Amino acid sequence: MDHDTLGRALVRAAYLEGDFLLSSGRRSRYYFDKYLFETDPALLGPIAEQLAARLYQGTQRLAGPELGAVALAAAVSLQSRLPFVIVRRAGKEYGTGREIEGVLQPGECVTLIEDVLTTGGQAVQAARRLQAAGATVLGVLAVVDREEGAAAALAAAGLELRALYTRGELERWR
Repeated sequence: MDHDTLGRALVRAAYLEGDFLLSSGRRSRYYFDKYLFETDPALLGPIAEQLAARLYQGTQRLAGPELGAVALAAAVSLQSRLPFVIVRRAGKEYGTGREIEGVLQPGECVTLIEDVLTTGGQAVQAARRLQAAGATVLGVLAVVDREEGAAAALAAAGLELRALYTRGELERWR
């Protein structure tokens, strides 16, 4: 599926209008429901294909923050044949207590996979957890950048953002 066709399908499937509270704490008149595109194989497959084609050069491992980006990271892993880890928001209070699930070797170069970014705060936190575990985070690869500060927040943390789509680009297909 080409980029524009996928963008139109993404808007049809996951663009909602109303009054929404975002994870950043902001309110919004629109919402990209990541679960509507991450749980649909007709969309998840082409999204994973396009994300895999945009991975940062030198990527050895992928990372997906829980819960939203895990399906994306798994799909991109299958597409790229690269292993992935899951980055928890906090360590479990039972079992191993890990903040990162899966195998991550110190020094590995990682691309962080994200779904929809607003301020980028959660992506920065996930990148810091990966760095604390010894990884080199090459950058963040997202499906949608809402263009509300994520790129600037990531740049301030020394990270580049690549997004398949920006809010402005997707708005033309509403």
